[in-house]
Amino acid sequence: MTKTNDGLMARRQAAVAQGVGQIHPIFTERAENATVWDVEGREYIDFAGGIAVLNTGHLHPKVKAAVAEQLNAFSHTCFMVLGYESYIAVCEKLNHLVPGDFAKKTALFTSGSEAVENAVKVARAYTKRAGVIAFTSGYHGRTMAALALTGKVAPYSKGMGLMSANVFRAEFPCEMHGVSEDDAIESIERIFKNDAEPSDIAAIILEPVQGEGGFYAATPSFMKRLRELCDNHGIVLIADEVQTGAGRTGTFFAMEQMGVAADITTFAKSIAGGFPLSGITGKAEVMDAITAGGLGGTYGGSPLACAAALAVIEVFEEEQLLARANDVGNKLKSALTDMQAKYPQIADVRGLGAMIAIELMEDGQPAPQYSAKILAEARSRGLILLSCGTYGNVIRVLVPLTAPDAQIEAGLAIMDGTFQAVFTS
Repeated sequence: MTKTNDGLMARRQAAVAQGVGQIHPIFTERAENATVWDVEGREYIDFAGGIAVLNTGHLHPKVKAAVAEQLNAFSHTCFMVLGYESYIAVCEKLNHLVPGDFAKKTALFTSGSEAVENAVKVARAYTKRAGVIAFTSGYHGRTMAALALTGKVAPYSKGMGLMSANVFRAEFPCEMHGVSEDDAIESIERIFKNDAEPSDIAAIILEPVQGEGGFYAATPSFMKRLRELCDNHGIVLIADEVQTGAGRTGTFFAMEQMGVAADITTFAKSIAGGFPLSGITGKAEVMDAITAGGLGGTYGGSPLACAAALAVIEVFEEEQLLARANDVGNKLKSALTDMQAKYPQIADVRGLGAMIAIELMEDGQPAPQYSAKILAEARSRGLILLSCGTYGNVIRVLVPLTAPDAQIEAGLAIMDGTFQAVFTS
């Protein structure tokens, strides 16, 4: 029986919980680098990258070979039962790659949410405090404790009632939407005045560049002020680099561009080239606040995922993908800025490295009414895009860094045609 997207969608609706979303009504048959083919044989340029998971592309040959070699040896022991060298090697690599001039240690998990929740666990154990400050429009995951940190109710916690206590929300600086760095710092001071003493706060967590929130980047000056505030009050600073990490912003971690280091860094997504791996890296004395058995998970640091991560790190070095990220980002921003001059609905083009977004506005207000139309029109033309943002009015580009220039240019041409079709209809 021939498979079709419509047929599989019908099966999906009957079998899969509706809470599991799906942005595009297509089903993948195979993929390579920045190209995806659906079950009907149609080809798409992938500007989504599995939501920032495929910085090294679909099935990079080196990653594929490393996983195949590991699979021939063993697939699982649970590192907490029987160890293996690749787990240690990944930790050693991350201890070196994560910014900060201090001794570090790492623990590995499976998902970004796990990394975030374990970072908070470590901060609470180290400080003997319970409170956490997160930011408006921040995204930190869908599991319960991570969801409490996520600064957007719909769709992530809609209908689920109040989330875990001891989380306080500060304003993330965003000049475009009227929040200055002073406003953001003052919002933290208001928390200290109205909600919780500094001595009650274990950690402040933020994304150096907000992901689901709209690709707004913190500035080095704001990060410096935040670092000073944390130092003054004995608060652990957590940088959530699940989406920004593994080279997307032109440095292996975005905090390298911020002038200060976090006490704990979370990572996931592209670190293992499509295989489920996450982790936290932090100051050794902070990380060791939890005793043996308090961190881990059955599948945390899977041998297959560790093999993939070591290959990903080698690919970044051998193919100079950090420089490539900046080249791709410059190409995207240049082309999208040219489109901005043609289409007044494009209010802003922004991003660090190849983490690029455009924001849609109309009459000075967010214009989310265009987002779904743009995604559908681009898809009909053979391009996969994603939207994001607090208002749902941001289109983001997360093309694999390994995509050839000709394919990136073809994708940009589709975007131009899409905007013309949507904005002038």
